[in-house]
Amino acid sequence: MRFGQFGLFDLDRRYEELSRGGDPLVKLAQVVDFELFRRELERALAFSDGSKGGRLPWDAVLMFKAFVLQALYGLSDEALEFQIRDRLSFQRFLGLTPGDPVPDARTIWKWRERLTRSGVFERLFERFDRYLRKRGYIAQGGRIVIAAIIEARRPRLTAREKQIMKRGEVPADWSEARRRQIDRDGRWTLKRGRKRESDGVVRRDLEALATPVFGYKNHVNVDRTHGFIRNFDVTHAAAFDGHRLGRILDFENTASVVWADAAYRTRANLELLARKAMKPAFQYPKPKGKPMPAHIERGNRTRRAVRCLVEHVFAAIKWRFGFRLRSVGLARAKARIALVNLTYNLTRLVFWEMRTA
Repeated sequence: MRFGQFGLFDLDRRYEELSRGGDPLVKLAQVVDFELFRRELERALAFSDGSKGGRLPWDAVLMFKAFVLQALYGLSDEALEFQIRDRLSFQRFLGLTPGDPVPDARTIWKWRERLTRSGVFERLFERFDRYLRKRGYIAQGGRIVIAAIIEARRPRLTAREKQIMKRGEVPADWSEARRRQIDRDGRWTLKRGRKRESDGVVRRDLEALATPVFGYKNHVNVDRTHGFIRNFDVTHAAAFDGHRLGRILDFENTASVVWADAAYRTRANLELLARKAMKPAFQYPKPKGKPMPAHIERGNRTRRAVRCLVEHVFAAIKWRFGFRLRSVGLARAKARIALVNLTYNLTRLVFWEMRTA
């Protein structure tokens, strides 16, 4: 065994070892043809052809795959640059070799800002949904609608600044840098849950907890059969879930049922579904000051058994991806959430393709 020398075929052997170890990026690269995104990316970027000189830009698909890695592993710009330099699996996924240059954190930020201003991440999400349908993954089994809070960086404000912000104004003594650092689009809301015991078990007999959180909401429509996100919308965290149903409904689903929690049971939503010949399967709220009738509780339990299937979507995004908002403002939040929703669909396609292989 020799040490300290890099042979001609050592890199190939290391790649083979990574593949045998179950590198998930190999499966992702095999299943997804990332070239299908090139046209939209290059149209959004609209770089010059280089005839006037200057450094050529990075390849658009390479940078998009870097953003997918960032969403998949919950990395900051600086961490993404370091991991690309450090990890052979990242380099192979991007089509780089250990001796190739790597986009630095500043380049990553500039590219994302340019793509965010163009709104391309939402179009890429729609493009991939059309690709799924062409491959036979049509929306089936009905729609499951749910919303989850995505926490953002909390603004640190004085009492005087809070009063000014509540009036929709900006303190006059704020510098330009301060204005850029404070998120004025996000909102505070209460996140409700129950206390967990030391062993992690949730006690249903304990009083519900309400925790104040700041950020945005990711409203999604998931098809029941395949578990893909078919539509989504992004709002501030205090937005009422029931008002977003019309924006995220998927009218191409082969089934007519729509599952959702009690917040969506409004007259406007019921009339909307009736006009579209859809069947509501919404939860019923508990009557105020009265126990829940037994027959309504049984119906809620039946619907809950279907709705719980969508929990894996946000479990993957929040816990497996480790996603959190590191940006300021609604426009950037929409772009980042669109990207992480698209990344979830990419991994979901890998799941189905590996399952049927």
